[in-house]
Amino acid sequence: MPALNYQSRFVALVESGQKRQTIRAWRKRPFQVGDRLYHYTGMRTKTCRKLLESTCIVAVPIMIDGVCVCVDHGMPLTGNERNKLARIDGFGSYEAMEEWFQATHRMPFSGQLIRW
Repeated sequence: MPALNYQSRFVALVESGQKRQTIRAWRKRPFQVGDRLYHYTGMRTKTCRKLLESTCIVAVPIMIDGVCVCVDHGMPLTGNERNKLARIDGFGSYEAMEEWFQATHRMPFSGQLIRW
């Protein structure tokens, strides 16, 4: 049962369907296509709330190092592709996403891009 927890800033985007992907650090058991995903906010608190259930349709490696972003071991994304990725993930721009990852995870970041 892969559970995903979201900060309050992303809740409305997840519930409305505008945010249909997330980028997460590697887990002991990586996400896999076909996994049933359970989306929450406030996990491990009294205010925990289930947002939705979905099925994973994409689970690929992603690397973000501040200079480039590589998805599924491919070529680095262009500036437009990085901005599109950031917007789909709930950020206004790639720069905003990069700042969040630097503050939250530090660079370089290696993990998984998960889509549902």
